[in-house]
Amino acid sequence: MDDPSSSSASKDNAGPGSMPTSHQQQSSGAVPPQPPVVATAASIARPHGHELPFVTPSSYLRPRPSSAAARKMPEKPPSPLDKDQIEGLRAIRDFLKVRTSYDVLPLSFRLIVLDNDLLIKKSLNILIQNAIVSAPLWDSHNSRFAGLLTATDYINVIQYYCQFPDEMHKLEHFRLSSLRDIEKAIGASPLETVSVNPMRPLYEACRRMLKTRARRIPLVDVDDETGREMVVSVITQYRILKFIAVNNEHNTVLLKKSLREIGLGSYKNLATAKMNDSVLNVVDLMVKQNISCVPIVDGHNRLLNVFEAVDIIPCIKGGMYEELSSSVGEALCRRPDDSPGIYTCSPEDRLDSIFDTVRKSRVHRLIVVDDDNRLVGVISLSDILKYVLLHGEEDDIKGP
Repeated sequence: MDDPSSSSASKDNAGPGSMPTSHQQQSSGAVPPQPPVVATAASIARPHGHELPFVTPSSYLRPRPSSAAARKMPEKPPSPLDKDQIEGLRAIRDFLKVRTSYDVLPLSFRLIVLDNDLLIKKSLNILIQNAIVSAPLWDSHNSRFAGLLTATDYINVIQYYCQFPDEMHKLEHFRLSSLRDIEKAIGASPLETVSVNPMRPLYEACRRMLKTRARRIPLVDVDDETGREMVVSVITQYRILKFIAVNNEHNTVLLKKSLREIGLGSYKNLATAKMNDSVLNVVDLMVKQNISCVPIVDGHNRLLNVFEAVDIIPCIKGGMYEELSSSVGEALCRRPDDSPGIYTCSPEDRLDSIFDTVRKSRVHRLIVVDDDNRLVGVISLSDILKYVLLHGEEDDIKGP
């Protein structure tokens, strides 16, 4: 039998934080009322292995962290490579903010401005004769800048020709001022009229180009005496990147991350064509994909060439739209002798080497290939400019 004294001792030794059981209350007879005892999680003893997750009332006022946040690992401190990359990008952005668009222009240059009343057919000949692919438009009736003529406008004319073949005879008489009507008829985007003052920071021009997806932007000033607009020049993405490469070599050398690491370029669902495809099919591909170039590959996806939007211009020289049915290979043979050619790179090439290429050569885009020259991706100048200006600042994309 158990010793009664030991049972009594265990009851007497119960601490002040213990609560009496119903059995204890009945066996002791009339018990004077006791003040309520406040029990805390720490003062309630439970058998080993049966502890419960007690909480205090204040914890109900705190929001529970999401499971994703609970699993989130502490951020890895930036490596020396990361620090150099960030430092180089910031220095380039600071440089663009203190230099003007006017600074990008060479000491001497030629500017060809086309009157809005010029026939579209004649504008083609002027571009070809002067080896240019775009020109500012001028509204002589109102003495003001009227937009920028590019290869995209000629692609719109081709679309009009395809959608309204019965209107072919009218194309001969279309003037540059008719481009608006052509755009409305085919549902294309209106002629780009964005411009920037040449004395504004170059950074502002770059941001405006990215916002409008324009590959070039006219510099338009205002005469102080007459108040009329003056077209000063046109700057392109290539000229801006070359300006950065030439004047910021000490900063571009810090950009040592590979193209694969920074995810620069497009690599999925790439539009391609074969040499025997018709020019018209490739133009249709450009319009549907909203792109400015189509890589030309063989049956093994090996890169052979690139068909660009500007390659359209020689194909319709003099209004000969019938040549659009010719093959891509034939169209590429019409390129001028000073065509810059194709520039390729690998996913492991670093951004500093890309800037070195831009510094030395006239580059419009880079085609990413593997060791067997098979197509991997396409890097546009827009991709490079966007990375330089916006990497780490994506939330500020709606800036000036």
